[in-house]
Amino acid sequence: MISADASPRSQTGIASPEQLPSLDLTALIDIIFIVLVFLLLTANSQLLSLPVDVPQSPSSAITAVDNKPTIAINIMATAPYWAIDSETFDDLATFTAAFTAHFNTMPEATVVIAADKAAPVEPLMQLLALLQMLSISQTQILMEH
Repeated sequence: MISADASPRSQTGIASPEQLPSLDLTALIDIIFIVLVFLLLTANSQLLSLPVDVPQSPSSAITAVDNKPTIAINIMATAPYWAIDSETFDDLATFTAAFTAHFNTMPEATVVIAADKAAPVEPLMQLLALLQMLSISQTQILMEH
């Protein structure tokens, strides 16, 4: 059965704007803006990484420290973060200069890194980047067992 709408129409047969149903798009626009902001914030995030060689076999994973000459570097939980043989350094530049001087006097030395469990990752990553920049491969990281 076909029925005709009894609402008044204009001469062209189209309903007047006051009689058209209205749609509220506020919620849809809010969701679109939230998704847009999320995409803008996550699209350009740049991840920095530093490759680390990890031992493959369990027998080489844990080794005792040899009696070779060593340079002991401590990474502490609070500032100052770096120490060489218990001598602390307030910033990375002075630590880098002191470490380079220590390593130049003992180029055959093994670098032993002892980091506090609560230490932030950034000082350790800066130290590993420094070791990589100086092409030092004789390093050991001490950890509790």
